[in-house]
Amino acid sequence: MFKFRKFLKKDKYIQVQEKNIVDNVEKKPSIPDGMWIKCESCGSIIYKEDVERNLNVCINCNYNFRLSARERLKLICDEGTFIEMDANMESKNILGFPGYNEKLEKEEKKSGEKDAVVTGICRIHGYKSVIAVMDSNFMMGSMGAVVGEKITRAIEKATEERLPIIIFTTSGGARMQEGMVSLMQMAKTSSALGRHSDAGLLYVTVLTDPTTGGVTASFAMLGDIILAEPGALIGFAGKRVIQQTINQTLPKEFQTAEFLLQRGFVDKIVKREDLKKTLGQILRMHR
Repeated sequence: MFKFRKFLKKDKYIQVQEKNIVDNVEKKPSIPDGMWIKCESCGSIIYKEDVERNLNVCINCNYNFRLSARERLKLICDEGTFIEMDANMESKNILGFPGYNEKLEKEEKKSGEKDAVVTGICRIHGYKSVIAVMDSNFMMGSMGAVVGEKITRAIEKATEERLPIIIFTTSGGARMQEGMVSLMQMAKTSSALGRHSDAGLLYVTVLTDPTTGGVTASFAMLGDIILAEPGALIGFAGKRVIQQTINQTLPKEFQTAEFLLQRGFVDKIVKREDLKKTLGQILRMHR
């Protein structure tokens, strides 16, 4: 009887231990969201703080992660010098495109911006300049009426005050929800840049990933000096569309910043850590 009771106690003990083992297996390790990020180029899982300390460049393969407009301004402008222009300008559903109003609201909440470009006046290494920075977080940086208007006003401000203008481009192209109105921005921005050039003033473009479509076909490629970030996708039509049209296989590096540099479409590829210094040198030489 004694042995039987002892066996029962042992069996109960074993059941408790087994339950603890199951509970421990089912419990997942507690890892805060956003602590790790995956590099889109090499596939490495990287500690987010390490990437941020490296100016949002992969510590393994030097892939340039995309920056928001505000992150870019913080990186380029002298501290406390940026004065924003047309901050409250926002897009309207002028063509009554189905679902566009909801899309705009969603993109504003996601990006924290009214539209896909931020413009203003700043100093870079002490040199005053007008600056416009496109933001891929808002509808992939697509160009609609507001983007075109804000960039045109920035160019006209630079012409009026006889200042250089720097535009950071990133875009999926013209915004289809605005139809012909979006395509008109190509001519409008280009005309403003023509007047700025006629006044003998400097225009610098910095092409970032991706710069495509109507933006590439207008103000992105009109700079007196054209810089690009390493590995940036730059082109007009997509690679697949071109291959199907010409029935030829294109080079692997086609439409990259490096490909365009070799063929004279880009003047210099600049690492993110050197970008502010390079722009400062350009502004100093052309002051």
